Amino acid sequence: MAQQTLSAAVSHVGKVRSNNQDSGFAGQQLYVVADGMGGHAGGDVASAIAVNRIAETDGARFDSPQDAEFALQSALVAANQLLAETVFEHPELTGMGTTVSAMIRVGDSIAIAHIGDSRIYLLRDGELSQITTDHTFVQRLVDSGRITPEEALVHPRRSVLMRVLGDIDQAPEIDTIILTTQPGDRWMICSDGLSSYVAEERIHSVLGDHATPDAVADRLVREALDQGAPDNVTVVVADIDPADTAVPPVEPLTVGSAAAPLEFESDGRRMRLPNILLHPLKASAVARETHVETDSDDYLERLIEEDRRRARNRRILWLVAAAVVIAVAAVAAALGYRWTQQQYYIGDHDGRVAVYQGVQASIGPLPLSNVIQDTDVQVEDLPLYYQRQVEATISARDLQRAQNIVENLESVSDSRSSR
Repeated sequence: MAQQTLSAAVSHVGKVRSNNQDSGFAGQQLYVVADGMGGHAGGDVASAIAVNRIAETDGARFDSPQDAEFALQSALVAANQLLAETVFEHPELTGMGTTVSAMIRVGDSIAIAHIGDSRIYLLRDGELSQITTDHTFVQRLVDSGRITPEEALVHPRRSVLMRVLGDIDQAPEIDTIILTTQPGDRWMICSDGLSSYVAEERIHSVLGDHATPDAVADRLVREALDQGAPDNVTVVVADIDPADTAVPPVEPLTVGSAAAPLEFESDGRRMRLPNILLHPLKASAVARETHVETDSDDYLERLIEEDRRRARNRRILWLVAAAVVIAVAAVAAALGYRWTQQQYYIGDHDGRVAVYQGVQASIGPLPLSNVIQDTDVQVEDLPLYYQRQVEATISARDLQRAQNIVENLESVSDSRSSR
């Protein structure tokens, strides 16, 4: 049976952004996702340039997977050069860049090229594997054992990229690999608009469905939107030699920013990108929040030290705040306790009338009152009315008033006994 690949590509602007800075491509044998970044029109221009340049390798004949790997790497390097040339001619695009995750099928092999934090996943025999490694600051921390994968999910620098295509590095370091594929494999490429907002368990569940790549890609995008994903979301799904499925002739599909030739403006005048930009795009005031920093050990150590300093400052702030709260609580407790010890009441103590200092309450095992004057007056010797008053306690404004009440009760008791 002839080798066939059934694929689909879907891209959505997301719930917050005003333009789509992602681009995607699903062709005869090539599959690509690029996530652009940069101010002005930079993000959409960068991803469109990269995808359209890399798409030129689709349909080429490769004698071996190694040839495809080299061609794919060369296409990414060429796209990087085009980005640098574009920035040279249009300085307002300085700083634009894009992630790229791409793969080419050659027979029973897949050649992969990757840079940035878009991802490639493989679902095989019900098991999902992340094939690429994110080129991010937090991933470097995870790899070095400084933080856990769970901590990386909420790290304040989780959006900092260490490697991308753009005008930042003339010789970007691109990861490449060749893997064996087999019938029934389902490959998926996505931008971080999916992987950052949809749990891997949920991605696994949707990819494991036996629906078509079109339906699966649509569901994954909807999952991201249902999670409130503010970022652009792009998904490319490719099924390898799907069983009992008639694969129609492949029509290359481009989605996202690379899908339509648009214009952008510079310095108030309408301009067109040079011929190297196959699809010029319209500018946007919304830049991708992710930014890029140089991939160097010195810079990494500076970021780590800065994070440590911020963590120390946060701990100091929390300690100071906690100390203030504790101090306020202690002062309030002291004032409250002082007030209780200025209160008096008459009550029953082992069957006798007694004067108590404090209030009839307790904090846990700590009582807020104690007997300061015991008497010989038996509660049962008092008339029933006074017995009930003593048992319910009789409040007094001060100690003198409490002693006066006790004297009155003694008189009542003596009078009743003399009858």
